[in-house]
Amino acid sequence: MMSNINNYFVDNAKVMAKGQITLPKDIRLVLGVGTGDRVTLICEGDRVVLMNSAVYAMKMLQKEMEGEAEKAGLHSDDDVVNMIMEMRAEDKE
Repeated sequence: MMSNINNYFVDNAKVMAKGQITLPKDIRLVLGVGTGDRVTLICEGDRVVLMNSAVYAMKMLQKEMEGEAEKAGLHSDDDVVNMIMEMRAEDKE
């Protein structure tokens, strides 16, 4: 039985003999995972957060890249366009 409380889902799954669980369909849909996809489990104290591994990897990359644009002197879209134009010009030389 699933219920939606304040924009999050509460559902149950039974742990089988080998520690396997079946993710309920509604949870799979929200996570965007299907057969063969990978999920990431993050333990926070006495609870576990389950995420689509691709989404988790992207969030970690975004976190690691935070501030790098400013370090490279990229403060606007125009700065990015100018950098690309300069790189293309160097490739042509």
